Amino acid sequence: MPLSDLTLAECREFRPVLPEPADFDPFWSGTLAEAERLPLDARFERVDTGLVQVETYDVGFAGYGGQRVRGWLQLPAGATGPLGCVVEYLGYGRGRGMAHQSLFWANAGYAHLIMDTRGQGWSSALGATPDPGATASGSVPGFLTRGLADRDDYYYRRVFTDAVRCVAAARSHPSVDPERVVVTGISQGGGITLAVAGLVPGLAGAMPDVPFLCDIRRGAETAACPPYTEIAEFLRLHRSSAQEVFTTLSYFDGALMAARSRTPALFSIAMMDRICPPSTCFSAYNAYAGPKDVRVYEFNDHEGGVEHHQLEQLAWLRALLG
Repeated sequence: MPLSDLTLAECREFRPVLPEPADFDPFWSGTLAEAERLPLDARFERVDTGLVQVETYDVGFAGYGGQRVRGWLQLPAGATGPLGCVVEYLGYGRGRGMAHQSLFWANAGYAHLIMDTRGQGWSSALGATPDPGATASGSVPGFLTRGLADRDDYYYRRVFTDAVRCVAAARSHPSVDPERVVVTGISQGGGITLAVAGLVPGLAGAMPDVPFLCDIRRGAETAACPPYTEIAEFLRLHRSSAQEVFTTLSYFDGALMAARSRTPALFSIAMMDRICPPSTCFSAYNAYAGPKDVRVYEFNDHEGGVEHHQLEQLAWLRALLG
């Protein structure tokens, strides 16, 4: 895994001027206003997992277009009073999995709501979230080019709206302090985290790890591995569509979202990352408008800091929320 991108010193100074649609903010305010006109209908059904130190709830709420989105809510057993809450978004291709898989944040004393990503859940038996709005026409395998011809039909418009609604669902639960909600995620989840941080007011914090969907054109031009290569593959087949493709993608770029966020943030970036090149992550970090810090893992690929970074996050979150 040799260094294949800018050096760390160059990354720290990397501030590209990204093309920004003139109607970026109206597009998103209109999208979210449309979603808010529908009832959230957040439901939490207690699930017996056999675990005695964590209470688990099967979550459902109305996401984009009123479509049901699933999740798991974990609470420390016997906790009293409203809790700080970590809302987590998942990496590319992952679903919410099984109820007992993600216990770290509940064991640390926080409420933890993990959102299923529409169309990416791997088991319908576990209540995976479908993507009824999926457009197969003209896409290549994967999710990154679904509906790419039209920003209104683009896959991540639905996902980002789901993610915003997930914060609302978390805030609606009586065990959650709505003023102490932090969003987090790895890779795709990191890109979603940046979108939510840029779109939702009043968050307590954001923890994007090795974020995907940042400086997207550069990612498509430099990444050695999927998912960014899906864009390159699409454009290999649609040779004259680059302008339209990157115009659509600009509405979903985490670096542009980062410039709109004021919430405190802790990033992680890996310098040997072949999936999310570090310069793309630094594009978002350097553009981030709120208080920020970063942990850099100089000799790691896309796994980043893994369990070592969890300890960094835990210390940062304790200082932020108590």
